[in-house]
Amino acid sequence: MGTPPACAYATLTYGHYENTVILLTYNSNLLYYRSYIDDIFGIWIPSATDNLKTWESFKKSLNNWGKLEWLIEEPSQVTNFLDLTLRISNSKIETKTFQKQMNQYLGLVRTPSCLKDLIIGETQRYWLQNSKPDFETILLKDIQCIIERGHKLESLIPLFKQAVAAINAKALHTYRQKKTQMITH
Repeated sequence: MGTPPACAYATLTYGHYENTVILLTYNSNLLYYRSYIDDIFGIWIPSATDNLKTWESFKKSLNNWGKLEWLIEEPSQVTNFLDLTLRISNSKIETKTFQKQMNQYLGLVRTPSCLKDLIIGETQRYWLQNSKPDFETILLKDIQCIIERGHKLESLIPLFKQAVAAINAKALHTYRQKKTQMITH
């Protein structure tokens, strides 16, 4: 596994390479570029001329540091990144929660306090990341997985009601803040 600071060292040194080479060389093509430890997400703007050559040069530059190689997806309108599916549609980015097919949901816990926090946190995350139909689909899938882990639906219903109440409270708070800002400006 290497020395304990190996990951931090790699992150720092590759970050320096990104800032001094990648971002300076390709700043006109990168509308957005962020790295997260060993994952990179970017929005590539093709150059008016020589697009394929610039893209190939960019991919080569990413791998011109160290011995490891990045697995690079070709530009597309849809991609999975971390726990999201991102889609460009009508010049907007739409998100949907992404879960690997092989996910066994082993993180679902049995202790009541942890289960409550898990349900509230995941419900809020799903609400923020998904359209209403996708939210309903993934929430039902989550409920089924929790039941398969040995929990009873009757004991889950109050927890999901709390989660929805928390979402509604945040929405009401945000609405009131915006309304107050509109009045004061």
